Amino acid sequence: MKTSLKTSAALLTLSLALTTGVVSAAPAATGSNQTNDAQSKAGASLRAYAIAINGTAISETGFQPSGTKEPLIPLRTVAESLGFKITWNMATKAADLNKGNIYTTVKNGEDRYVINKMYTSLGTAPLTKADKMYVPASFVSEVLHQTISVEGNNIVITSAVEHVLETGVITAIRNSGDTSSIQIKGTGTAGLVLNVSGDTLYEKTDGTKLSLADLQIGMTVEAEHAVFSTRSLPPQTPAYRITVQDTKAQADMLGTEGTLEEIIRAEDGSLSLRIKGSALSDLSQSEIVLRLTEDTLLVNGSGEAVEPSALVQGITVMGFYSPVMTRSLPPIGTALKVAVQAVQP
Repeated sequence: MKTSLKTSAALLTLSLALTTGVVSAAPAATGSNQTNDAQSKAGASLRAYAIAINGTAISETGFQPSGTKEPLIPLRTVAESLGFKITWNMATKAADLNKGNIYTTVKNGEDRYVINKMYTSLGTAPLTKADKMYVPASFVSEVLHQTISVEGNNIVITSAVEHVLETGVITAIRNSGDTSSIQIKGTGTAGLVLNVSGDTLYEKTDGTKLSLADLQIGMTVEAEHAVFSTRSLPPQTPAYRITVQDTKAQADMLGTEGTLEEIIRAEDGSLSLRIKGSALSDLSQSEIVLRLTEDTLLVNGSGEAVEPSALVQGITVMGFYSPVMTRSLPPIGTALKVAVQAVQP
């Protein structure tokens, strides 16, 4: 009987050890220190962070693995709580997120995030734990452009103000499918590029619906766009709504940006401007003389009206005109709108 009891006890001990994954043994002093170090590191990797989104605590927590500079947070729960749609892309094996014109993609193990069609690094790659993808906390502010703060073991996330209004004169329209954009308030590295998509709304001030094809350079528009922009030159930002401010639409508008080389006064007192610089479209001129009429709109780069006294020789202007012009050199046309850009140094 005693032998049987001893055997049963031994089997029970072995069974418990296999079940719990722990085998009891008397470790040496060095082994004990190693175990304590391992437990200390494990404790650091399991440091939990409570998460609240827009004032409501969520059940899932964040954590900070040893060696990382910031906590990791559950991607799906956080993104969906902020109104983002998240889908798994089987082809790229990545998570695609979008909300309005904000789009990004996240791939496990790759510190490479999309921001406004450009890639950036956050210093920490996403990782998967228990079949859930986690991203660094800075992903919320740097990629999703929402507000986040980390205080102690608490992470507080709030939805940011999403839209701002900005008015400007269109200087370029690039329509190439998925990467269409409108540039306002300047050319080249100046101004602002509005990235548009199928979700962008176009309309007149009276509510009449328009399309991207209805827009032309020279139009003054009010753009409802995101509060964030890229650090590129010019900066880029998603546009949600484009409202055309002009009451009269001119088909096939052309434009020239450059120096106001000469102000010509005719015998009848009318003025003409000789502008030399660069063409704003394929059919536009690099140098042109534009007659001013009582219908010519004089504005600044934001589309705000300016006085004729703002036209001074040597300043930078953009002249907009119809395709009807003389065959002289330089051609002569009628100015529909002149935007005063800046005074040259």
